[in-house]
Amino acid sequence: MASEKSLEEEQAVNTFGWAAMDSSGVLSSFAFSRRATGEEDVRLKVLYCGICHSDLGCIKNEWGWCSYPLVPGHEIVGIATEVGSKVTKFKVGDRVGVGCMVGSCGTCLNCTQNLESYCPEVIMTCASAYPDGTPTYGGFSNQMVANEKFIIRIPEKLPLDAAAPLLCAGSTVYSAMKFYGLCSQGLHLGVVGLGGLGHVAVKFAKAFGMKVTVISTSLGKKEEAINQLGADSFLINTDTEQMQGAMETMDGIIDTVSALHPIEPLLGLLKSHQGKLIIVGLPNKQPELPVFSLINGRKMIGGNAVGGVKETQEMVDFAAEHNITADIEIVPMDYVNTAMERLEKGDVKFRFVIDVENTLVAAQT
Repeated sequence: MASEKSLEEEQAVNTFGWAAMDSSGVLSSFAFSRRATGEEDVRLKVLYCGICHSDLGCIKNEWGWCSYPLVPGHEIVGIATEVGSKVTKFKVGDRVGVGCMVGSCGTCLNCTQNLESYCPEVIMTCASAYPDGTPTYGGFSNQMVANEKFIIRIPEKLPLDAAAPLLCAGSTVYSAMKFYGLCSQGLHLGVVGLGGLGHVAVKFAKAFGMKVTVISTSLGKKEEAINQLGADSFLINTDTEQMQGAMETMDGIIDTVSALHPIEPLLGLLKSHQGKLIIVGLPNKQPELPVFSLINGRKMIGGNAVGGVKETQEMVDFAAEHNITADIEIVPMDYVNTAMERLEKGDVKFRFVIDVENTLVAAQT
C-alpha cells in the first residue's frame, strides 16, 4: 500500500492557484497537486476563469458544507495540453472548458438522461471531493484535469474570455428556459436581476425570439437593459404603479437574484393558469412561499440548476451560432479579493473573468 501511495505522489502534478483558507473568504496563493492525466482524462492549461456569485458563497461557507483550503472557480476555459490514451473526443491544442461538474455516478436515472448536475453523487468542480476523498480544486489555478465526459468544446467563433461565464451562468438560464418551455418565439419573459446570469438570460431570450422585460430595483440599469442588451421593457419592482400596470402580462419569469427578496410581487406579473416563476439564484436564506397567490392564479414556482454536460455543449454551440457572449470585466489574479468585495456589492458589469494565463504567475511570485 505504501508503494502505491508513493507512486501516486510521484505521478501527481504540481499546481498553483489561489485559495480561501477559512470562512473569512480571503484568497491567497496556494500550491497543491492535481492527479496525473488518466486514460480518459483531458488536462488543460487554464487561460481564463469566471467569478460566479456561488464562488463567493462557497469561500464564505454561506451554505455550511464547504471545507478548506478551497480553490474556487467553475467557469474554466483554456487549451488542452495532454489527453489520455482512451480519449476520443479531444486532442492536444483544442479549445476546451470545464463547468460546474467533474464527475457523477454515471448510472442513476439523472445520469442516464444526461442530467449529471442532478445526480445524487455529482462531483462539483470545487468545494467537493472525489470518491477517494481527494478534494476538488477549481479553476483559480494554472491547470485543470477532468474526465473527457465533463469537458466542453469551445467553438472557434467564441472568444475564450467572454465564453467562460457561459459554462455556469449561460448553462443555468438556457437550461431553465428549455426545460420549462420558455424558449418559444413570441412568449413574454421577465428576467429578475441584471447580473451575471440575468444579462445572458436576456441575450438567450432575445435569440429565441421572445419579448423580454427586465425587472430590477435599480433604475440605473434601464439604459443598459434596453439599449445594450436589447430588452423590450424595464420594470422597477419597488414601483407599485409600474408593477400594477404589468400584472398578468408575462408567460414566465427567470429569477436570477441571489439575495433574499419577496416572491409574491413577481407572481402577480404572471398570466393565470400558465405563468411560471423559475428560480435560479441561490439566496443564503429560504424565501417565504406565497401559497395563496399560487393557488388563486394557478401559477407555478420551479427551480433549475446548471444544465448537464450535453445541454451545456448545446448551449455553447447555440451561443456561437447567435454571437452570444457574456459582458465581462477582465481582472488579474491578485485583484480577486477586491473583485469578490465588488461582487458582493453588485459592482460589476456583468461578470468578472480572471486572466489566469497572464497574471497568475506574476501574482504567485
